[in-house]
Amino acid sequence: MAAILFNNCRIFDGAETLPGEMMAVLIEDERIKEISDRPIQVSDARVIEAEGRTLMPGLIDAHYHALLADLNPANLDLMPPSLLHQHAHVNLKAALDRGYTSVRDAGGADIGLVRAVEEGLIEGPRIFHAGKALSQTGGHGDMRPATHFEPCACAAYHGPICAVADGVDEVRKAVREELRKGAAQIKLMVSGGVLSPSDPVWMDQYSEDEIRAAVAEAATRRTYVMAHAHTASAARRCVDFGVRSIEHGTLIDRETAEYVAASEAFVVPTLSTILMMKERGPALGLPSIFADKLGTLFEDAQRAVAHCQAAGVKLGLGSDLIGPLHEHQAMELELRADITSPVEALTAATRTNAALLNKTDELGTVATGAIADLLLVDGDPLADIDLLQHQGARLSVIMKAGALHKCTL
Repeated sequence: MAAILFNNCRIFDGAETLPGEMMAVLIEDERIKEISDRPIQVSDARVIEAEGRTLMPGLIDAHYHALLADLNPANLDLMPPSLLHQHAHVNLKAALDRGYTSVRDAGGADIGLVRAVEEGLIEGPRIFHAGKALSQTGGHGDMRPATHFEPCACAAYHGPICAVADGVDEVRKAVREELRKGAAQIKLMVSGGVLSPSDPVWMDQYSEDEIRAAVAEAATRRTYVMAHAHTASAARRCVDFGVRSIEHGTLIDRETAEYVAASEAFVVPTLSTILMMKERGPALGLPSIFADKLGTLFEDAQRAVAHCQAAGVKLGLGSDLIGPLHEHQAMELELRADITSPVEALTAATRTNAALLNKTDELGTVATGAIADLLLVDGDPLADIDLLQHQGARLSVIMKAGALHKCTL
């Protein structure tokens, strides 16, 4: 791979803007070789004149679903896997076009999709996949409606996104199976949710022993558990039972935020999916059984982010969008910036998410030795975070692992 040299750029490194507006950054062999406030002399490198644009890390979406192709999850059960993966291909390419160079898939993606991206068969971000998310019977991942009848009462739900596992032994086996198939982390459902037909949002799910079993099995592979957890009760149970990544945290109150902040856990809010399901979902086919659960969840989620920010919780950033709502992926940045600040939203989507992925100093930063996942923005996103909207139109360069996905200069 030929070397690439960025000249005359400003740098946001995932935490702060580096001093100097005429910086040079040299890329060699998929990594950042050198950063300097003086000209870098190198032969045989492609030179990209940034002309004062901002060079920043590629974005990371820490709660993503490549295969969620329909606002009615029951419809996914009717799609052949080959069709679902074609939807995933479209979603992944669009995510990379928006500047997301890594995603953590929270249920559905498998090792085949990961390898298809790695081998260049399809275009998309690198994927950290959880395989099938695991749910108890009647939990958030069980897509069978209350009217579904099991004649022998012995069958468990196993869909394209989630699988049911009940009891410590079943949970252990299911976790081991996902890890065998290459999962980068394990996903559990530990509270009720919106897009599930038979559970209220407020419901606690999985017992302490089941959750601890999943955490212990993940630890044998030196990885961790992420858990769907809307409520304050579920967030506290995550902390108590060893879950590292609390997903959504929509109903976290001030006291629970302080409880989480005293632990090593992360919280990954997902504001955009709640807002877009509420505003656009019914017109796009979101069944009323799900739409009726939304209520004040968006306002609750905004308050939860504010509580977590004030308490010092490690806040990641994810979108969790579904079907046609995937196009609003970058909206999460603006919604977070409105509550915290642009720099904190961008730090969450880069450096903090990299730490969550156990990729500190490799992803989510502009630093010597880091993987060269980079965006060149037509302006300063810290002053105008809207530059990262518009499906990537204001990105002159999108680079993933030193390779140019997009360059208009």
